[in-house]
Amino acid sequence: MAQPPLRRLIKTPKLHLGDTGIACHLLGVDAGALVGDRALFGQLLETFVYQELRRLGSWHERELRFHHMRDKDGMEVDIVIERGARELVGVEVKASSTIKPEDFRALTKLKAADPSRFRTGVVLYDGEASLRFGEKLFALPLRKLWED
Repeated sequence: MAQPPLRRLIKTPKLHLGDTGIACHLLGVDAGALVGDRALFGQLLETFVYQELRRLGSWHERELRFHHMRDKDGMEVDIVIERGARELVGVEVKASSTIKPEDFRALTKLKAADPSRFRTGVVLYDGEASLRFGEKLFALPLRKLWED
């Protein structure tokens, strides 16, 4: 019997410290150090967005489950949000002010793995424009987390 599509994906735990300010202090980095280390900045930005989405999700009337997903080939989706057994949203976080079609590869793979539950895929980035990158795929500025 064939496995359901998401069974081939691996839900993996990922450590996110609850406060990125404390994380920076523990790592001994300040704003200047983050400017010089884009990889670290990207990791802390992902943690910040994860915490914000969890906070916003706590207001939802139905329970939301948050995961990090990676497939057997190492393709990763930063944040996967599940609402019940029927809905799935993928979120990628980019510390860049530009977006390329390649930034949607993991979300496209998640969409193909479970098309009946996939509601949308979003790349949150440090830019200004809200853009569509195909059916159910969008690039949104990070500031949209706080704007109506």
